[in-house]
Amino acid sequence: MEEAFFRTHAYLIEHTNAPVRRLLMDQIDWNARMIGVKGSRGCGKTTFLLQYAKEKFGANDRSCLYVNMNNFYFQGHTIPEFAGEFVKAGGKVLLIDQIFKEPYWDKQLRECYDKYPNLKIVFTGSSVMRLKQNPILNDVVKSYNLRGFSFREYINLMTGNNFRPYTLEDIITNHEHIAREILPKVSPMKYFKDYIHHGYYPFFLEHRDYSENLLKTMNMMIEVDVLLIKQIELKYLTKIKKLFYELALEGPKAPNISKLADDIETSRATVMNYIKYLTDARLINMIYPLGQEFPKKPSKVMMHNSNLMYAIYPIKAIKQELMETFFVNALWKDHKVNQASKDQYYIVDGKYRFRICDATAPNKIRYNPDTIYARFNTEVGKDNKMPLWLLGFLY
Repeated sequence: MEEAFFRTHAYLIEHTNAPVRRLLMDQIDWNARMIGVKGSRGCGKTTFLLQYAKEKFGANDRSCLYVNMNNFYFQGHTIPEFAGEFVKAGGKVLLIDQIFKEPYWDKQLRECYDKYPNLKIVFTGSSVMRLKQNPILNDVVKSYNLRGFSFREYINLMTGNNFRPYTLEDIITNHEHIAREILPKVSPMKYFKDYIHHGYYPFFLEHRDYSENLLKTMNMMIEVDVLLIKQIELKYLTKIKKLFYELALEGPKAPNISKLADDIETSRATVMNYIKYLTDARLINMIYPLGQEFPKKPSKVMMHNSNLMYAIYPIKAIKQELMETFFVNALWKDHKVNQASKDQYYIVDGKYRFRICDATAPNKIRYNPDTIYARFNTEVGKDNKMPLWLLGFLY
């Protein structure tokens, strides 16, 4: 067993700084033998693996080992070979980062699973990977999604508080009470604007230009996550990037598929497939009317989170659009969001009708009892008018 791997492992764990404990840490069934953690690039998967190793094993426990598939060692050795050596040396838990860099990674993982019944493997991969549909692994792997920071995680990080998450039902029925618990300790409005601009991806903690870093990440999402994993030829890269830019520029609305097909010189069907790939890469979200889904045309395409809107075209970031993007992003992990018949209106889980609106807008809104108004520019709410920021406490 290469000593260098243990040295790197110990160094990384000693230098791992995870100032916020991610909620997913307690949601994973750590007894499972094969665990896949998916997530978009930049959302903190490597740190998450190292945080797990640090918490459960510490830096010098050799029964746990972190390896990254970027290591050239794996050009000459397979994962099962490596796992066999590790098990011989007393290894119990193997943490594999960036698994998709390996050809036939799924077959290799399956071989490890079948050969070494006492070895647990936790691996990270791109959000584009389809683990639940993978015929080689779907019966043995437990798949989880790591997301960017929620507004709750961001506030905890910035203020040292330890606010807990709430369910959607809880927020809808008790938002006045919940806000009364949070507001004495922190003023959410002080942090909300920053979160919308740069709080979703954990790398805002690094002392580098966030927008530059995010642009680099977005390019990697398209070049690696979409092209490599979906096995698309490099010559189509510019078409996919152009499509993404045009969708971003349009803002949240129904895409004109024919026009987009003309612009990037391809068929309508290909445009729809590219839109799906960009959705899988967590660059955009597709919103459908109730009862409709892909491959139908979505009624709205929006950026996956508000930080992306600033990175692509900061001059054009419109408050209403940013707030609707935040709303959809906060909900999509555990809830189904559909387009209602009118703009600014959404149906959540097929039953709740939401409207996203500005609490300070001069024009008087006629409030309907059958609608929940998620309002921005306010910290508090009453009855069916709730503060929008509170939806950032869902995870």
